Amino acid sequence: MALRPGTHTLGPEHGTLTVRTGRTGAAAKAGHDLLFDVTAWQATLVIGEDPAQSTVMLDADAASLRVREGTGGMQTLGDDDKANIEQTIDEEVLKRQAIEFRSTSVDAAPDGAGLSVQGELTLAGTTRPIAFDVAISDGGALSGSAVVKQTDWGIALYSTLFGALKVADDVEVVFDITPPTG
Repeated sequence: MALRPGTHTLGPEHGTLTVRTGRTGAAAKAGHDLLFDVTAWQATLVIGEDPAQSTVMLDADAASLRVREGTGGMQTLGDDDKANIEQTIDEEVLKRQAIEFRSTSVDAAPDGAGLSVQGELTLAGTTRPIAFDVAISDGGALSGSAVVKQTDWGIALYSTLFGALKVADDVEVVFDITPPTG
């Protein structure tokens, strides 16, 4: 593992934190699969000599999700469409509540090339356990993903067209980060 022991404070200047949604329902073809950039976040990694002495913390601004792309659908998403989606997420889905992750345990990944992280995710005012793996490249870059089932956090699935088009329950959160060297 090429990540040196110590405290690493990371944010958007070090990489990306994205959220990918899908669509479901009888009118799914009319909607879009969306990719959002989380534009305001901070992670603190405390890396111990032994992975079990490590901690991971993340704070993200729920109002900072920005639509990067919308694929599928019957029409291309325009700037007004993107702004309306962002406003709906802010006001109706995440309700501008804090997004926080705090690790409860960190272990070396079974392949030895990363970390297995377990912790508590607070989303839309509800805290639940979640686990994910972090791959660490030889150069120290971090990558990984986690699937968040929205209803597990009490989030009502957004729907339109009288429920014929809905956002899929499973949302994928992906990170690709290159910590500063030196």
